[in-house]
Amino acid sequence: VQLQAFGGGLVQAGGSLRLSCAASGRTFSYYNMGWFRQTPGKEREFVAGISRSGGSPYYGESVKGRFTISGDNEKNTAYLQMNSLKFEDTAVYYCAVFSRAYYTTDYRAYNYWGQGTLVTVSS
Repeated sequence: VQLQAFGGGLVQAGGSLRLSCAASGRTFSYYNMGWFRQTPGKEREFVAGISRSGGSPYYGESVKGRFTISGDNEKNTAYLQMNSLKFEDTAVYYCAVFSRAYYTTDYRAYNYWGQGTLVTVSS
């Protein structure tokens, strides 16, 4: 599967952005999917994700109540709606998938990654 993340940009604090992750090859429903973010010098941080088996989505503590993950199976695309953005949300955002039977928020389990899209929140 190939992943392409896009939709990043510059936004003022309090504003919103929607990131997209388009998959080619196998459909998203085959995979566990996650959004991660990273800033220089820091470890990749889990943001949001969906298990291949369904159920409620997962969110990192810092984005709960502000970010929403969703997907469109027909378009084979996942989305990350980001509202009430804060300066500390500034990062490169990545989408990623892996195909094991369990779900994890540990980025090391994910073996397919998109190229990343930069989100910059001005204070």
